[in-house]
Amino acid sequence: MLKKGTKINSILTGSCPKCQEESMYVDKNPYHLQHIYQMHERCSHCHTRYKIEPSFFYGAMYVSYAVGIAFAVAAFVITKVFLDSSLMSSFYAIIGTLVVFMPFIMRVSRNIWINMFVHYDKNWKEKEKIKEETK
Repeated sequence: MLKKGTKINSILTGSCPKCQEESMYVDKNPYHLQHIYQMHERCSHCHTRYKIEPSFFYGAMYVSYAVGIAFAVAAFVITKVFLDSSLMSSFYAIIGTLVVFMPFIMRVSRNIWINMFVHYDKNWKEKEKIKEETK
């Protein structure tokens, strides 16, 4: 499932979407909140720029909304259907789930957003060699 070269691998691990050799983030742990948005400028392997243009990751807010809704629906279904809780308990479960998973949701949303525009290239090493030879 997390095979190198798949989008799901890059999305869940936060690795470079083009080469998937290293993490895009300075700190891999999204729960270190002071470093949650700190990204490397470029991949040290394939030299892909992560911030494609100014304000590129604003679009990730829309993805974050959808991912947050998915987590909220999952929390509601688990508490209401499987645990047979009251509506108020389900509401508290949704709030707790969103608070606990918010750093993860923000990172995954950024990963999904960049993977919509940058695709895996299994031949990136050869292309880098050709670029260096032509310089």
